[in-house]
Amino acid sequence: MLSLDGRGPLYLQAYAAVRRAILAGHFAAGERLPSTRALAVELGVSRTVTLKAFEQLGAEGYLIGEKGSGTYVTEALPDGPILAARPRFNQSAIAVEPRFSRGGLRIIAQGPLVEHPRARNLPYDFEYGFAPPEPTSRKAWRRLLARAAKSGDLDYAPPQGSDRLRAALVQHLERNRGIRCHADQIVVLNGSQQGLDLCARILLDPGDHVLIEDPHYQGARAVLLAAGARLVPVPVDEDGLDVLAARRIRSRPRLAYVTPSHQFPTGAVMPLARRMALLDWAADRGAFIIEDDYDGEFRYQGRPLEAVQALDGRGRTIYVGTLSKVMFPALRLGYVVLPESLVPAFRAGKWLADRHSASLEQEALALFMESGLYEQHLRRMRRRHESRRATLVEAIDHHLGARVTVMGTDAGIHLVLWLHGVQPTELGRVIARAEEHGVGLYSIAPYFLNPPTCAGLLLGYGALDESEIQEGIARWAEVFVG
Repeated sequence: MLSLDGRGPLYLQAYAAVRRAILAGHFAAGERLPSTRALAVELGVSRTVTLKAFEQLGAEGYLIGEKGSGTYVTEALPDGPILAARPRFNQSAIAVEPRFSRGGLRIIAQGPLVEHPRARNLPYDFEYGFAPPEPTSRKAWRRLLARAAKSGDLDYAPPQGSDRLRAALVQHLERNRGIRCHADQIVVLNGSQQGLDLCARILLDPGDHVLIEDPHYQGARAVLLAAGARLVPVPVDEDGLDVLAARRIRSRPRLAYVTPSHQFPTGAVMPLARRMALLDWAADRGAFIIEDDYDGEFRYQGRPLEAVQALDGRGRTIYVGTLSKVMFPALRLGYVVLPESLVPAFRAGKWLADRHSASLEQEALALFMESGLYEQHLRRMRRRHESRRATLVEAIDHHLGARVTVMGTDAGIHLVLWLHGVQPTELGRVIARAEEHGVGLYSIAPYFLNPPTCAGLLLGYGALDESEIQEGIARWAEVFVG
């Protein structure tokens, strides 16, 4: 941000402007300066003016030119002692203490939920929630994304998302999840997390009660607490959320958050009878159900169960879907399937939040679905995950046997391991010893509101191949079993 002061010849004004910037520390010692041509455009003068200014600065020892590279501020400035005595600009020294709203304080209280697990850089990391796509799918995706970039519309898009993508989602959801809806009921979002955020902001007032599974997904808990909700934890058993326990609760929750297709984190699958009971509970209490189907595409045993939304004839279910598990997390696309009564509010909320989700990615995903490549990709991922799941279960049985109990193997891309003879307070030491041997393990405890009475681990198998799974469990068993 240079400016001329209007005093004297133009080249001297340009010289003085650059010299002031150097002495003020805006151009640091050793830093490359803009070219004389770029500087001339910025100052609104001819290049001859800036060339003469640079010559004068060079003669006085402020600048040094390197052939083929550019012009740099010298390391030893002629006014070095003056510059050293000048106090450096410190943003924190003049920053005022901010006054946050109550909502802002609730957001701050949630903080960053977890560090990115892959930052640990362990060779046998049983992280959960990530499954990189195969090379065939990556290549197809790059081709379709380039095609969308070449021919796609670059104007603002409707807040509800691409018509083409929503039509493709309608067909996919009916075939794979039993959901019958029309495109107008779908709003495309930046991942399922935005869906949860919109649910909280549109449907909750501070102090409203929300039923939530215990244990549960941390991202949902954080969103609800940031909205000022009062969480009502309901225990989870081998069939998911205990609806009878929910009926014994006297409060009248506005929402219930559930993961019925593969309960997170325990892996329980909610049977049909309990799904119907949950819908009856919602109708009796006048509540909406948030059905988070984060990895329901991956089921390995038994008949595929219809989504709760597919069974709902009373408009009480908000179905939240994501592409992060089926495709990849970098594709920040998710969606909600809404009761018709909520569509206008969610479209308005999406527009206020960020206008619309990225259009080119939506166009590419629509092409991916229309071409049949998405179904092929999904079948490949299912086969791959099923093989890795079987390998993990076999390795656990072989190396750990009766020392553990395995849960949640029917679906998803992770399972739960309950450790016998280990107290929850001892689990940190178990995880640390495994990490010393290159094995990444993750505690289930952070997902509980009421602390668990047993020590449990989440083991993801989407990011490791079969040989890595076998070696990782074998290594851990050596230090755990002894």
